[in-house]
Amino acid sequence: MMQEKELKSVRVLIVDDSAFTRQTIKRMLEKAPNIEIVGVATDGYDGMRKILKFKPDVITLDLEMPEMDGFTLLRWIMEESPMPVIVVSSHGESSTVFQALELGAVDFVVKPTQVASRELEQIEGDLLRKVMGVASLRMERIKKSIALLEHKGVISNFKPVEPGPKPDIEIVAIGASTGGPTAIQSIVSKFPGDFPAAMLISQHMPPGFTKEFAQRINKLSALTVKEAEDGEALEKGKVLICPGDHHVMLNRRKDGITVNLKKSSVTDIYIPSIDIMMRSVAQVYGARAMGIVLTGMGSDGKTGMKEIKARGGFTIAESEESAVIFGMPKEAILAGAVDKVLALEEIPVEILRRIRGLS
Repeated sequence: MMQEKELKSVRVLIVDDSAFTRQTIKRMLEKAPNIEIVGVATDGYDGMRKILKFKPDVITLDLEMPEMDGFTLLRWIMEESPMPVIVVSSHGESSTVFQALELGAVDFVVKPTQVASRELEQIEGDLLRKVMGVASLRMERIKKSIALLEHKGVISNFKPVEPGPKPDIEIVAIGASTGGPTAIQSIVSKFPGDFPAAMLISQHMPPGFTKEFAQRINKLSALTVKEAEDGEALEKGKVLICPGDHHVMLNRRKDGITVNLKKSSVTDIYIPSIDIMMRSVAQVYGARAMGIVLTGMGSDGKTGMKEIKARGGFTIAESEESAVIFGMPKEAILAGAVDKVLALEEIPVEILRRIRGLS
């Protein structure tokens, strides 16, 4: 029975108005023996018809199309026939990508160029990995994560933990991948402006998108949220998001603790690396650190969480109940790196409870 499940093909529909892009994506995906291209569509109307006809497992979607654009089709999909959608976008469409994620798209892949070019083949590895990774996810988790964004307002009433031997938490380090943008937004937007700790975030995301991501959350949060800059000081109530082509580490100086950005390498598996961030946080803050790993594929964050826990810090993993992709949280849990497993909606309250400055 298990063997039959492993051999089952992932059925993909490609929706894009560019004939070159459609054929290139089709050719790339067909290299995988367990991916079947059930059809290609030229616009939203064509996509709608073929979704009803072929009932694919995954859709790759261009946002800018004539007749019916990708946003309209995405809204229809989420209302009428929810299924995993991966946006295939260009660098110049960062703001529209986040709109698509908030509408229900699971993830996105970035085109290296907007013109018809063989350079598009550079996305092959990323696209194959994401198509295979999201094929079996449960769409109710996506809808639940998006629903949390609609519950606006900061947390004001909560029961703090009883005083104990551990020192105050001074930094919260959060890592996420697939499904992370909406999860992170739903957490950070719940905190009051007098949040008494610094916060670092590493979200797997390409360069050019993390700045837009930070600006988007900043507009919705009482905290200051921005893309991290090299040498920038960590401050209470400020959230720093690692740039998409770097890893973030920390330096302890006489006048405080600052960010050290390290340029990523082509051999790096995860960018930005959650492990690199969390290991550095553990080394600098010790028991005064909190590490949180959210939804995502792979195992990034496992060793970083382990080090925070080993040095006396507190660690949280998102539960299978709410994680869009349970891969990263599961790996951290199995490694014994997690103090508490919580559903996404419970995490902001637990963070506030653990920071004694609010007790």
